[in-house]
Amino acid sequence: MNNISESPKPHILIVDDDSEIRELLSRFLSKHDFRVTTAKDGREMRQAMTDWSFDLLVLDLMMPGEDGLSLCRHVRSESRMPIIMLTAMGEDVDRIIGLEVGADDYMAKPFNPRELAARIKAVLRRSSSSLLSDNVEARPDKVMFAGFQLDPITRTLQRDSESIVLTAGEYDLLIAFVDHPRRVLNRDQLLDMARGRAAIPFDRSIDVQVGRLRRKIEPDPKNPILIKTVRGGGYMFTPEVAAA
Repeated sequence: MNNISESPKPHILIVDDDSEIRELLSRFLSKHDFRVTTAKDGREMRQAMTDWSFDLLVLDLMMPGEDGLSLCRHVRSESRMPIIMLTAMGEDVDRIIGLEVGADDYMAKPFNPRELAARIKAVLRRSSSSLLSDNVEARPDKVMFAGFQLDPITRTLQRDSESIVLTAGEYDLLIAFVDHPRRVLNRDQLLDMARGRAAIPFDRSIDVQVGRLRRKIEPDPKNPILIKTVRGGGYMFTPEVAAA
């Protein structure tokens, strides 16, 4: 059993059209305390970033169709998530262009996977960025849903003049729902978004946390309408979320 105080493994997204490189990096990084998701092109990358939270992106520069520079610009326009670019061309001009469009580091192929792992750790150490923090920055100071007002700065929830006390786990779960309204989120996604592994064995108690949160915000917790269970899928936060 893992120590419950252990920090969650960083979640890395590898985008490369070379299946051998994707498989090699996935196996190697998974053995070195990273969670890894792979994508072969921009379409799969965008879908993965919609479905999951990532701590760092490893992005191939030269890909058929939409290339790495275009994808890097797209990611950087929406997120401060760290990006390491890979390319078969080691010329300075390519490195400079990659860094100019927002990459945090750059490696030329062929490369040693151990060096890439070291680069990933170094970039993560000097960067406080993550998809979660980007969501926090993009979120209004206060948000409204179903008559509730949530203040992420003070971490308080109110309805009319009543304050609803939330535990840390309940608050993190609610934030995950508020940031992704009207989307089906499975248990692993909720765990990833709420960063629950850092505090408690969240994956084994996600349903318990949902039940507790329902008791605090649902008109009738036995017949929930705000957090609906999706059979075989997970949960969906149904209210409209708006800036207060």
